[in-house]
Order: sequence, then C-alpha cells, then structure tokens
Amino acid sequence: MNQAAKKWYLVYTKPRQEQVARTNLERQHYGVYLPLAQEHKRQRGKPVDVTAPLFPRYLFIHLDSQTDDWGPIRSTLGVVSLVRFAYQPAQVPDNLIAALKEREGPEGIVLVAREVFRRGTRVRINDGKFAGYEGIFFARSGHGRVVILLDIMGKNARTTVDTLSIEPAS
Repeated sequence: MNQAAKKWYLVYTKPRQEQVARTNLERQHYGVYLPLAQEHKRQRGKPVDVTAPLFPRYLFIHLDSQTDDWGPIRSTLGVVSLVRFAYQPAQVPDNLIAALKEREGPEGIVLVAREVFRRGTRVRINDGKFAGYEGIFFARSGHGRVVILLDIMGKNARTTVDTLSIEPAS
C-alpha cells in the first residue's frame, strides 16, 4: 500500500472511550495514533500522575482516500464520527503528527511542559501545613520542590513545598 497517498484524519470518540476506539480501529487494521500525556491531578487530596489522552475525545487515523474502506469507522465501538468541515473529513497535517511523535518520551508519552512560575509570581499553596496561604514564588529547589516566600507577621519567610502544591493566586 502506498504510504504517500495516506493522510491523517481526525476521529471524534465517545466520552472517555479513546482507548476503546483505538483498540477496535486497530483490530480492523486501520493505522491509528492516540497521543497520551501525563496529567497531574489530585485524588483524595494527594497529587498523582495519570496517563490520559492529550486531546480528550479525539484520535488520529491514517487513511488513503482512494483505497481504504471508510464505512466501518463510524460504526466502530467507541467512535462517534470522523470530524468534518463542509462535508469533507478534517485532514490533519503530517507535520503536526510528526511533531507530536517527536515530543514523545521513551514510554510513548508526549512530554508537555508544566506551568512555569516566574520569580515574583503570586501563588497559593493548596496542600500541606501551609494550605490556603498565599506567597511569592521565589525559585525551584529541585526534586519537584519550590521555594515560596510567605508574609508571616510582616516578614518574608522562606518555605519549601511540593511543586504540585501551588497554583496561581487569583
């Protein structure tokens, strides 16, 4: 099969069924790409890393418009439809897929930059003994920790907290 004739298209999936759609499309011998990323969430008050789709409810499929059978895609378990613009399937540029694949780490997870705080940014601590306090971001201290300046009785006191324990202050 001529790989040059194949183009990437966008598939819209049912909620939280990207993996189901991918598995079932692959069983039908379609070329599919589902970029995954690490998300940092809180579960039961603790920060955890969760692997989730980079684009919730979407995945990419590699098809030849002349030779591939597009009919079974819509009825595949987990799939809602192909994304269309003006009755044409939404074509995704090859360089976008290549850029996503280049950003993948060894586990196949797309590396996404975490929110970066600059020195002087006002932050709120949302976990630990200083939960609820607001302070000023001072520096990264390594190993997932940051230094925050807290105003305690009119003086700046330095404290070190987990990176996942801070968020921008509103």
